[in-house]
Parts: sequence; structure tokens; C-alpha cells
Amino acid sequence: MKPTLVMIMAGGRGSRLAPLTCHRAKPAVPIGGRYRIIDFVLSNFVNAGYHRIYVLTQYMASSLIRHLSRHWHLNAPGLFVEVVPAQMRRGDQWYQGTADSVFQNLNLIDDYSPDHIAVFGGDHVYVMDVEQMENRHLEANADLTIAAVPVPIEEATEFGVIRIDAAGRVLGFQEKPARPAEIPGRPGWALASMGNYFFRREVLQNRLVADSRDPKSAHDFGRNVIPGMLKDGLRIFTYDFSTNEVRNAGPGQKPYWRDVGTLDSFFDVNMDMRKPLPPVDMYNRQWKIRSARRDFPPARFVGKGGRVCEVIDSMVCEGSIITAAHLENVMAGYDCFVHAGSEIRDSVLLSGCNVGAGARLAKVMLDKNCSVEPGTVIGEDPDLDAARFPFVTETGIYVFPKGTHIPQKGPIELSVDMVEALHQDPATRGIFEASLDSFIVAERDRHSHESVGPRFDRYGRLAELTGVIEEAP
Repeated sequence: MKPTLVMIMAGGRGSRLAPLTCHRAKPAVPIGGRYRIIDFVLSNFVNAGYHRIYVLTQYMASSLIRHLSRHWHLNAPGLFVEVVPAQMRRGDQWYQGTADSVFQNLNLIDDYSPDHIAVFGGDHVYVMDVEQMENRHLEANADLTIAAVPVPIEEATEFGVIRIDAAGRVLGFQEKPARPAEIPGRPGWALASMGNYFFRREVLQNRLVADSRDPKSAHDFGRNVIPGMLKDGLRIFTYDFSTNEVRNAGPGQKPYWRDVGTLDSFFDVNMDMRKPLPPVDMYNRQWKIRSARRDFPPARFVGKGGRVCEVIDSMVCEGSIITAAHLENVMAGYDCFVHAGSEIRDSVLLSGCNVGAGARLAKVMLDKNCSVEPGTVIGEDPDLDAARFPFVTETGIYVFPKGTHIPQKGPIELSVDMVEALHQDPATRGIFEASLDSFIVAERDRHSHESVGPRFDRYGRLAELTGVIEEAP
């Protein structure tokens, strides 16, 4: 067991992922059919032998806490993945920034007094042997080591860019610069911060205390703490994530990291995972991506009435039933039901969804427990879709909040709890208020938490699943 203490910052709102985040924290967003975003960073640490992990939560944390408390247990004395909600230990305020979230929990560091602290974000999707980064930190005798990834210079304007010398020592930091600094000896490429750090414990404690006393500070690592350390000449180095090698990785498997910052990037990560040769390897048995263990039956594929099931370059998770339908480039979560004659392309279905017979969907994201009426068409008439569906990404993907019912025609039906969430969230309030004619509110007894997949009462008997399924219109 590694002596280093790990602190995962998992309190982020993730407003650019709304409406997926209007009722849950960004690290709790389901991804890849059966995972949550936070499962990736936790798996990286546990697989690398780090077993003292605190997860710092704040915004909309109930589903995240439920997931961690039910499914992330380390069964040995002194080993833990422990949830730490914001507690106002340092005053009458919630976390004011990334640095403040750690500052308010310095008591946890004092309990163990390790030599080094890992401070990582909980909202990226990546596979990484974290020990290799700490080895770099120790070999450089660094006060701080920052994980960084090379990106093309034209993409670097969206990241915090690190300027380094030939030895990898940090000389400067630029937040989303118009003219990013290039990597020495590598023209056309810049070094983007991943927001993941290894600190020397004494340095971290001293800098956080000093930052807390600065009334002008935003109490953020990237904007305040790290620039202050650079100004004072502390030893800050980078770790090049592109050199990371995960145990038992397949031939030619390159390091994978994505900042799931927008709905389009979230969609792209799901599409990456279902590719025939996925760039993110979820099949490495020596580097498992751990998550919830569900007692669902295997996915079931049923032919009917001369029709066959066609599933092309897609992933379908446990407990789901696909009946004489066509799926192409689809990520379908657990406990989904796709009925006869349906066609789904280039889409993401989170768990518990039901797609009626003969529906045709393209470039759609359904949050959990959404239902689609038989014969519904989405993705073929842009003008009609734009008039009916309020939530659409920059690339034209239509997103439906949790528990939405989508009829063939007319306004969508939102579950009553999601109406409140969409109205309260600043990221969705404007779209919600401008689209009042685009939806109706469901009956009070229908809640977004209710699955409409095979577990739903109407489809709970095997005879109905295999023989008495409605025909396509």
C-alpha cells in the first residue's frame, strides 16, 4: 500500500453538461453504459496501489455519495475510499475553489501526515498508472508535479498551458492563452495541464494557509496557488502523460485522457468506447475499470416475425433487451428495452430507457429512464426537431433530461422532479423558460428515478419479453 494520501476533488457543477448535471454532480454522470465518470480516477489509484482516498463532494452530491457508499469498499483495515461532504470547518462558507476544498480539509492530512499528497480531479475520463507520475515527482525532488498532456497548438487555447524548460521544470502557466507556448523541441504542440497534482505535504499545507488569508484570491490551484509557487521559485515539474504505460496494455494502446467538459465531448467519449478498437481499454483484466456490481441478467437479443437483430459497432449493457431492431454506433446502458423494428444510430442511451416499436433515432442522447413512443422519429428533419426539442448541442445532438417521455408528435413530457431541477439550474433556466410550449409536465406519481426498461412492470414477464411485444407501426 502506498503511504501517499489521495484527495479527489469531486464537487464540480459541470454546468456545460446540463441538462445531465442539473440534478447530479459532474463526477456522478453515467458514462460508457455502466460506469460513472468518477470510476475512472478511482480505478487508476486503486489499481496502482493507493488505498487511502478521500473524495471531496459539494454540488448535487446525493447520487455520487450513494454510488460511492454502495460500490466502493476496500476490504482491509486502514484502507478506504471515504466521502467527505463540505463541512464548513474553516468558516461559514462552502468550498470557494479547488484549493479551498483541500484547505477546508487539512485536518484529514494532519491525521496521517504523509510525505506527499495526490490532489486529482474527479471529472475526467482516462486510464493512467498514477505511480509513474509519483516516481517522477520523487526523482525530481519536486515541491509540486503537474500531470500534463501534449495537445495540438490550435486546441491549446481551451486549456491551461504550461511553459517548461528542456528538463520539464515549469517556467510559466497560461490560462486559455490566445498564443500558447510550444513544447521545447516539439513545434506545433503545447503542454496542457490535466488538473492533477502531487504535492510535497509541507508545501501544500503552507501554500493553502497563505492563500486562505488573501482576500483577493479565488482560492484556485491553477489561478492562484500554482502561480504563487512559481513566483516564489519553488520546484515545480511536469509529468508527461503521453509517456504513461498501463500494466498489460494491448499492443499500440496509447494513453487516453479526455476532459469531459461539454455535451459534445461527453458524446464523443461514449462513441470512443464503443469503437471496434476502442482507444480507452475497458477489457484489460489487470487494470480494471471498477464500478457498481449489478444482479442483472445478460443482455438479450431477440429475433421476431422474420426480423433479425442487427447490432453494429455498438455496446449493450447487462439487463437490456434488443428485439428485432437495428443499432449502429450506439452506446446503450443497462436495463434498456428497444422494441421491434426500431432503428437507432449514432446515439447514447443511459440506463433504464425504453424505445418503442418502429422508432427511428439518430444523434440522440437519452438520460436515464427516458421513454420513446412507438413510431417516433428524431434526427431526420432538423427544422421539426428544433421546434420540438429544446436541448441540442453545438454539433446537433438532441439531449433529453432524465425521465423524459417523447411522443410521436407534440410536446415532450418532463417528469415533475426534473421540471423543478431544470428551472432551478442557471445553466438550463434560460432554455427552459424560453421553451415552455415544448413540454408538458407528467403526472405527480411519475418520477424520473423510475426505470422504464425491462424491470418496468409492463415488461416484467419473460413471455412478454420474447413473444408478446407490440409490432412496429
